[in-house]
Amino acid sequence: MKKILLLLSGIAWSFMPMQAQNEITRYIDVTGSAEMEVIPDEIHFLIEIKEYFKEEFDGKSKPENYKTKIPLSQIEAGVRAALQKAGVPAESVRTQEVGDYWRERGKDFLISKRLDITLQSFEPINVIIKNLDTKGINSMRIGELKNKDLPRYREECKVEALKAAKAKAALFAEAVGMKLGDVIWVVEPGSDTGRSYVVTANKMLYASALADGIAEESALEAFRLIELSATMSARFELVAP
Repeated sequence: MKKILLLLSGIAWSFMPMQAQNEITRYIDVTGSAEMEVIPDEIHFLIEIKEYFKEEFDGKSKPENYKTKIPLSQIEAGVRAALQKAGVPAESVRTQEVGDYWRERGKDFLISKRLDITLQSFEPINVIIKNLDTKGINSMRIGELKNKDLPRYREECKVEALKAAKAKAALFAEAVGMKLGDVIWVVEPGSDTGRSYVVTANKMLYASALADGIAEESALEAFRLIELSATMSARFELVAP
């Protein structure tokens, strides 16, 4: 047992001078970031419809006098007619969820349904909204945005972040009269959790648009892109010029 310990000790000591000789004493740690905007090729437009009472909109009836309920099937038929006018095929519409809402004690349940409409561009949205009867429309918003080449764009964003880190390191090195040597290591912060980038599917409620029966095109323009961001950290050797 003693011979084995002595042998291992000798091996460790034999490597120490070499390790000390190759040790890098001057370096710089930097973090670079990059952002990228990607045009989506699949847009999910969410419309939530809900039953209502006709008397709600006559301007004079009180809630206790509401009695003529407009069924969900009638509201959905109007929505699907608007979708057809916008050129949206029936197979692009699916029901995301259905729920019941209690109006008040003694009244009927008001049933709601959320429709998930898959679009290839934003153009049909304005047409859909302009042809909708807003009574029975509880909310509308843009849901998930996708792009079939998103994995490639993610990698490109990371590469740009690493380039930014190197440029920052070179700038700081020059400021102290040094130059960059070899890269020692590169780390993708958060890679252990899989959150090296952030994808934001922009979401927007059309409350004011519903009040007027239309949506502002300028508002839609602001929600057309998938935003990617990436952060990369690196350590570079500093060498004399």
